Amino acid sequence: MKNSLSTLMLCLSLLAPSAGMAQAAAPATAAAQVFPTKPTPKPDGKKWRIGYFESGDYSEYPRTLRVTVDGLQKLGWISVPAIPDGLNGEQMWQFLADNARSDTVEFVRDAWWQPGNFDASKRPAVREAIKQRLADRRDLDLIIAMGTWAGQDMAGMGAPVATVVASTSDAVGARITRSAQDSGLDNLHARVQPERYQRQVRLFHEIVPFKRLGLVYEDSPEGRTYSAVEAVEQVAREQGFEVHACNAPSNGIAADLATRNAVECYAKLAPQVDAVYVTVHRGVTPASIDTIAEILRQARVPSFSMLGSEEVKRGLLLSLAQADYSYVGLFHAETIARIFNGAKPRELSQVWIDPAKIALNLETARVIGFDPPVDILLAADEVYETQ
Repeated sequence: MKNSLSTLMLCLSLLAPSAGMAQAAAPATAAAQVFPTKPTPKPDGKKWRIGYFESGDYSEYPRTLRVTVDGLQKLGWISVPAIPDGLNGEQMWQFLADNARSDTVEFVRDAWWQPGNFDASKRPAVREAIKQRLADRRDLDLIIAMGTWAGQDMAGMGAPVATVVASTSDAVGARITRSAQDSGLDNLHARVQPERYQRQVRLFHEIVPFKRLGLVYEDSPEGRTYSAVEAVEQVAREQGFEVHACNAPSNGIAADLATRNAVECYAKLAPQVDAVYVTVHRGVTPASIDTIAEILRQARVPSFSMLGSEEVKRGLLLSLAQADYSYVGLFHAETIARIFNGAKPRELSQVWIDPAKIALNLETARVIGFDPPVDILLAADEVYETQ
């Protein structure tokens, strides 16, 4: 293993774009104006009304919604009792509509949409329903679009109302936004993490200099976006390693079948590769990650989680994503607050600076025979001894 502390720290420093980049990300027209985040009602004294558009049932969506709500509470916009665990997106939205207390905002109970459980055939009808609601009733001020499909569909409609897109792997690659610096639509904002996945794979290769990297994804435009396939292939060309892929269909099928497809792919790839990049996939869930981690451990294959430290805790070897989603939630909450304080979504920076943290599972390292150099241990912010 390469074990130069200076090289490792250089890679870590490259994970986070400079603060100046984030400040310069918004279009120049907004550069001189700072929008506050303080709670404020609409100009007519009424509450701001928020709707929710979700791409399907995926564990990251309610998790992201939860931390966004926490962010709005920290900013003083709402007061919400403890949200029960285990709620899906629709259940959480109903809970918020019934229980959130605020003088300035309202979660509108019947303003919730989802095209089934990632059912592509239902997307046109959902888009039309949203379009009709916004045109006929004009009773919503902002929509939270959760996931790539929701973001694409709101962008495709021209974002007729202020839209905050959350929980997307690559908003630019999915053509939700024009670029990291400019959403391309006045009413659209999406969190963007430039070069995030390239940085993850480069660091993984620095720590574990593999020749064959395993990658599981659905071989569709959406699936390739979720799993950052272009980013991985870019680094493969730069670093000279091979990408061994396995197609695991996930959209438009039952959740248990998507999970089975993913697990079977990891089992198939494990004997063929030197390392595996575990990416976002509908079949990689809190319920299945233990199985996937055990498959890779038994094959003695180093693994890196695209999603974050929670999967390292469950048995994957490494990750660099933030363990605490509160940072993400506060970013979305501040965006919503600034929109309600007069900003156009397009005027606000979309660039999210991901805290550069490394997580390491020492038990997994022992099982697979990976002896982490001292400098990697020193650089690790989170070290797990057991699953």
